[in-house]
Amino acid sequence: MNQSPGPGQAPPERGGADVPPSSPIAAVSMEGVTKRFGPVVANDDVTFVAKRGEVHALVGENGAGKSTLMSILAGMYRPDAGILRIDGEAVTLRSPADAIGRGVGMVYQHFMLVDSLTVAENVVLGARRSGPKTGFRSGLWLRTRQVEHRLVELSARYGFGIDPRARIWQLSVGERQRVEIIRLLYLGARILVLDEPTAVLTPQESRSLLRTLRGMAAEGFCVIFISHKLDEVESVANQITVLRGGAVVATVLAGATDRRELARMMVGRELAGTLLRDDEVAAQTVGEPVLAIAGLTARNDKRLPALHGVTLDVRAGETLGVAGVAGNGQRELAEVITGLRVATGGSVRLEGRDIANLSPRQIARAGVAHIPEDRLGTGLAGGLDVASNAILRAYRDRPIARGVFLGTGPVGRFTDGLIDAYDVKTPSRRTRLRDLSGGNQQKLL
Repeated sequence: MNQSPGPGQAPPERGGADVPPSSPIAAVSMEGVTKRFGPVVANDDVTFVAKRGEVHALVGENGAGKSTLMSILAGMYRPDAGILRIDGEAVTLRSPADAIGRGVGMVYQHFMLVDSLTVAENVVLGARRSGPKTGFRSGLWLRTRQVEHRLVELSARYGFGIDPRARIWQLSVGERQRVEIIRLLYLGARILVLDEPTAVLTPQESRSLLRTLRGMAAEGFCVIFISHKLDEVESVANQITVLRGGAVVATVLAGATDRRELARMMVGRELAGTLLRDDEVAAQTVGEPVLAIAGLTARNDKRLPALHGVTLDVRAGETLGVAGVAGNGQRELAEVITGLRVATGGSVRLEGRDIANLSPRQIARAGVAHIPEDRLGTGLAGGLDVASNAILRAYRDRPIARGVFLGTGPVGRFTDGLIDAYDVKTPSRRTRLRDLSGGNQQKLL
């Protein structure tokens, strides 16, 4: 009988005898998989195959069914029909723990970490109770030092730069993502699914992650990469599967297609894009400063200086980019501007009025909006429905507010207006927000 892997150990391969990385047996085979949520068909008779030693990209529009399909592989959902095979063996996965026991792990768009715990504590949280050989539990006690030592080894091997004693709330979004990956490696996953992993990363972090994924595939991992960024897909993938409307359109070799063809398959039509030439961009009119920041200082969550005399202007009619590696003050700057963090010095002037250290509500009413890097942690409430999230900035305003009550009709009309205007794909306004795809959550935000 096959045994589940211990944390920090590579999982045994399935399907009887051990399966080497070069085996012709597919690491993952999904045959005729269908999944419905009420009247909505998220996956429609999908067949999908991924091999060890490859990065297999899964692409498609928001709501195409990519995350749902991979959540079935990761044990989060059970299919209504179809067969799932791992290393040639038909399996039924009733939970993520079952998937990890089979060597399958998934990094979701919304991370599943406990902010108040350390990296090491999060890594072993929820792991199956095991004996001393697993390296993290002896009787009732966690072998903290052994866990931390193994995490340091994994972090160094894959270039993650993670301190196992750091608490999650102290880490940037990019660092938290690396914790999720290292947690799966520690628990023995050899089939890794990453759901739009570069959406929260800087360009430098994205390039580093793609290099790491290529290296892991070369070691014999099966890496499944969900993305909208076709340039990244071309650079990292060996094979590409396109989903549209919950069904597979095509599976192609990465070198046998191009971005235009992939985009056409994703949307079902030719895309006629309009790009401005450099001289047209330069000729656009830029107005007076709307936001003026001068000598701004602030501290990070560790009470260390994060902003040192930042000065910049944002003018009407322009987009100002703020670039840098994670942890260099970008998040703190956005939070000070929007009232989520105290400025320890300097000024933030909006059309001449200093808004530094006003409340988030006051700043929002002044016309400043914030799209945070962690949409479910800061921007939206995953456990509430779409309508409740839609009115988060407007629930005190008429006609939505009627004294201390909410007007059911106005709430519905307001929500439906947003859904139509931004093409948010949802079964209804009463659907729980967490059940939407990441792209549709972002549209609503």
